Amino acid sequence: HYLSANANYTHSSHAMKGLEVLLVDDEIEFITTLSERLILRGIQTSMATDGESALRRIEKDPPDVVIMDLLMPGINGLELLKQIGSRNPDVRVILLSGRGNEEDCQEGKLLGAVDFLIKPVDINDLLNILRKNHES
Repeated sequence: HYLSANANYTHSSHAMKGLEVLLVDDEIEFITTLSERLILRGIQTSMATDGESALRRIEKDPPDVVIMDLLMPGINGLELLKQIGSRNPDVRVILLSGRGNEEDCQEGKLLGAVDFLIKPVDINDLLNILRKNHES
């Protein structure tokens, strides 16, 4: 369930060198495409297709940012966010959802998520959020 997709080249002047992002979503096609788009911009990515494998990956080698879906089988996004916050408080989390539920957004922010995006994700919005969090 854990895949690595790193590239050593940059395609954009907005490259965020050294930024490591873990993508967590049970939609493999979605995270594969998002990973490719981030790699083209010089961002290192790895992927997990469920909460359990994401936690194992974070324990072994914590990324700078986790971008994860709210609705997944097993550990859902809010539960995963709680566990990341208690085990690795320095890891920033961006939540994704296919449905714009204001309650989920508020709960996610209360649990420590730095942002909340609705799918389909606008890559420029995501890059701005990543850049803002990478610089701070």
